[in-house]
Amino acid sequence: MTATDRTSSPIPEAAQDPARPRAILVVDDHDLVRMGVCALLQANVSATPIEVLEAGDLAQALAVYEDNQDAIELVLLDLALPDTQGLSGLMEFRSRHPAARIVVLSGTGTTSLAQDTLAQGAMTLGAFAFLPKSATLREVVSFIRACGLLGGDAVNYPAFPAPAAVDVAQPSSSNARHKLTKRQLQVLNWLLEGKSNNEIALLAEISEGTVKNYVAGILLQFGMRSRAQLISSLR
Repeated sequence: MTATDRTSSPIPEAAQDPARPRAILVVDDHDLVRMGVCALLQANVSATPIEVLEAGDLAQALAVYEDNQDAIELVLLDLALPDTQGLSGLMEFRSRHPAARIVVLSGTGTTSLAQDTLAQGAMTLGAFAFLPKSATLREVVSFIRACGLLGGDAVNYPAFPAPAAVDVAQPSSSNARHKLTKRQLQVLNWLLEGKSNNEIALLAEISEGTVKNYVAGILLQFGMRSRAQLISSLR
């Protein structure tokens, strides 16, 4: 198993109600996966109590986070949710809650190259770390322990090895434009005109979810983290 993260340092504790335990939000539409991660997290807390919250889709995850953001220190986010496409779920979460620490869990890429590309895209868009779903549940919990969220030492299984960081080079605007498809160029032009996803969907006669997917691909090509950053750099 391989993983990508931004730092091996423990996550600093956020200011919160001292009477309430810290929390982790697990977002996955597969009940067994979600329940398995939650059960292992709760079973491996060795010091400070930690609350494990669950969500089965992006809309529910955003609602849970907004109600508990003072306590949630880490979000485990599956990319393949019923109401997301590709990296759109990560983009939406980051746009609403830029301070959220999000660990992406994904089984979307079927090859090593596909996983690496997806990992780079997730990190470019601001994910705290990327874990492939080929990882066992215990390896996921070990990674969370390495972040300093479960307290104590890893005594039940080896500590998760420190993953290597991905250095995502930011491409030049001209090179990035040449790599875009005709449809992506069309969407980019509409973005630069200030049109919303809904307006672009109507103009292109596609769904708004598909537009978000195109925007995610464009941001990845330009090495940008938000549409505002993209528009600012190209104007």
